[in-house]
Amino acid sequence: MCDPQSRFVARARRRFAMTRECAVLLPGVCAALADPRQPGLDDTCLEKLLDWFRSLTWFDPTVELVQDNPCLTELLSSVLALADPSPGILSFTLQLAGILASSESRFQHLQQEKLLGRLFGSEGPRGGAAWEDASVRSAWLKGVHSMLHHLPALHCLCSTGGMDVIFTLQGDPSLFVASAASQLLVHMLTFSLESETSKALSTKDCDWPGCAQMIVKHIKESLQSSSASHIEQSLKLLSSLFGSGFGSCYAAWTEVLWLDIAKQIESFLLEETVQAQPLLANLLLNVARSPAFCGTEGSFWALVTSALEHLTPVQAGPLAVGLLKLCKCPQDVRIQALTVLLQPMDCILRAASQPLECAGLLDESVSDPATVESLLSSKTSCAGLLCQTLTHLEKLLSLKHLRVDLPCVSLLHSLITILQFCNGFLSPTSPLGSTISRNLINCFRVQKSALDVLAALSEKKECDTLIGNLFDVLLAYLQSPNTSPTVLKKTFQATSKWLVHLQELSSSNSQWPQTEKILEDVLVVLQKRLCSPCWEVRDSSLEFLTSMVKCLRDQKEFRQCLLSSEVLRLTENLLEDPESYVRASAVTAVGHLAPIACFAPDSPVTGSQYNKESIVAKLQEILSTDSEGFPRRAVISIFTKWLREGCTGQLEDTEHFVSRVIQTVEHDLDWEVRLGGLELVEVFCSQTICQLSQCPYAPVSCAVPSPTPQNELLQVFCRAKLFGFLFGSLCDCDKPVGQRACDVLVGLRGHFYPMSTLENPQEIEDSPAGRGIAWLQRTLRQGSLAQNFPVDGDVGVDFQDPESMMLALGAIDLLELHDELNKSSDHVEESPQSLLQDILAAVGTIEDNEVDCY
Repeated sequence: MCDPQSRFVARARRRFAMTRECAVLLPGVCAALADPRQPGLDDTCLEKLLDWFRSLTWFDPTVELVQDNPCLTELLSSVLALADPSPGILSFTLQLAGILASSESRFQHLQQEKLLGRLFGSEGPRGGAAWEDASVRSAWLKGVHSMLHHLPALHCLCSTGGMDVIFTLQGDPSLFVASAASQLLVHMLTFSLESETSKALSTKDCDWPGCAQMIVKHIKESLQSSSASHIEQSLKLLSSLFGSGFGSCYAAWTEVLWLDIAKQIESFLLEETVQAQPLLANLLLNVARSPAFCGTEGSFWALVTSALEHLTPVQAGPLAVGLLKLCKCPQDVRIQALTVLLQPMDCILRAASQPLECAGLLDESVSDPATVESLLSSKTSCAGLLCQTLTHLEKLLSLKHLRVDLPCVSLLHSLITILQFCNGFLSPTSPLGSTISRNLINCFRVQKSALDVLAALSEKKECDTLIGNLFDVLLAYLQSPNTSPTVLKKTFQATSKWLVHLQELSSSNSQWPQTEKILEDVLVVLQKRLCSPCWEVRDSSLEFLTSMVKCLRDQKEFRQCLLSSEVLRLTENLLEDPESYVRASAVTAVGHLAPIACFAPDSPVTGSQYNKESIVAKLQEILSTDSEGFPRRAVISIFTKWLREGCTGQLEDTEHFVSRVIQTVEHDLDWEVRLGGLELVEVFCSQTICQLSQCPYAPVSCAVPSPTPQNELLQVFCRAKLFGFLFGSLCDCDKPVGQRACDVLVGLRGHFYPMSTLENPQEIEDSPAGRGIAWLQRTLRQGSLAQNFPVDGDVGVDFQDPESMMLALGAIDLLELHDELNKSSDHVEESPQSLLQDILAAVGTIEDNEVDCY
């Protein structure tokens, strides 16, 4: 019996095999492609054709593809015979030849036809005028890459001068070509070592396979070259080599290769004039990730330490943060990497020249502090260095397990100082501090980055001692008219996170008076910002309010402060804002405020204008009449949230509520609103089933459930007009709506018809409602082509009749509908047969047939 892998390959071969219809069309396509009189085909068509050939050859290495379809080799010969083929067709031909030659049997066949040498050898395009076109050079590399999956192809390339071409293309003026050349060399080296190496390698060249020797020799010669571009190319190639993992021999050969080049790499670090220094950080980081250097000892880590010392702070930053993310890295290297990252923050603290609770972040520096001071003193480099540093620190703070301790208190102090520099609230007395302050004043980039790190620090418990200073700065930013809308949004986000931290702190340390004062100050500022003439500010303010309510709604003190402010009234007013984004955010904010302001029995504002009936009515009006989609989507999302949380009252009230919402959304022009209505229906069905019958999450009883709950369920669903909405949505012109409706109906069918008790189709056909159900089946088969789907029973289907709907759920093959709806809409148009027809139509071979490749 075949093993699972063999069965999988056999199925894949059958699936991707060329069909008879395609084999008939292919000769015409090949003839058209080789005809210089034909107009050039769209690149999209050619790329899809190449994708099809890749799928044909991937699972079938046999020679039959080219033997049974001689038009393929005729195409290659015809293009080679053209005096001046277009770059597009020549590029296609090179890639096609590489794909066909990817198996050894087809490679030998094409060699016998003497085609590969004429395409990829010295007598091919690389010696002619077409080579000037970058797309042809790129296609040559892609063709070679596709072909190099067996040793005959590798040996052929090495023996015919192909390696020198690839080495030259590493420095191609086209970045795409240069990148493809490097990727090809990486593939060739690893393939050669994996396929031709049977024993452990050493630094002796004679132990390495021939192809690998040529590549390594090229790397070493380039590193020793006086050409900066050659050095740069080799460093990029080495980074790619060490940055990609390959097979079981990966650790062994990378270690040997590294030992062979380490001295040269070290010399680049010490020669400060070398332009390749920026590439060294990426190379060293990729080497550090290699399994060969997992140990904590050895000369490699000494070289990493040297790099942290000699590279500039901007160059060393990415290396430092990468090292701190590694699982296996010597602890002393980790500490040094963290020191490199913190040096700019330490310089900020020391430059502030104010009474500090801590002298600075660092006891000693890794590199010369004067270098960091010089960068921060320059207007052009100050913001860049700080933004890079802050971005790296945010990444570190997001890690669940950081294997080195961050000095969070001092870091928070430096962030506060940066933010004070940026808005001019701090006037340092030192010359360095004054210069940095001038460089950072109103620097939005640094403000946003600092606020991101500030938000991330909110989860660190040890920062409590500075919480007063922190909120002073945050409130200053919230109050300042000079704070830009984007910085204000970041300030709101940081404030929200620190308010949660403050609430946790006050509940554990009985610091409510301080918390209450901060909350009151924040709400006063929020009231002002909700009235801002700038719509982005009003929008950010509403998002902040929603975030606060989500996080702090269970805190009694927060609710008291909130409900005693003007925030509720102002938020409700913004439901009529002229800007649709603001109206949508106001809907979301009101939706989160309502459960604590007017839905709760003990709500302190019950009886006022902010009551349940008023809010529901306003949101339903928005759902019915708002001209923009965003507010309507927000309303249906809030209604679904309320339903989930049980805010809509008893079952009878909920039934009426859901019915009214359904009748509104089923005619909405925005498909996302209709989709939201289906989500509401799904939640309602699930909750009602739990209430009226045995909840699926409760222990299952052996007794057969009585039919009464099922009848009651159907009556509830029919009164709420669910079925007309669900069946109508199956024919929605927007596919996600139909899919979601089908999912809901399949779920209901599973409840009413367990697999063992599906309704007998003959019984349904003979029933009084059978004719209507048959019509419904025919209509649903039309899908989105069904126009004016009736829901009023005028065709014999009463969507509010429980018996008819029970029959419909049993009779209609919803699983088949589900499969049809989940098929890709282009499963026909993107078939290989259709693609070949498109190409023939494009060149005029087939008449009256539209091209659909787009």
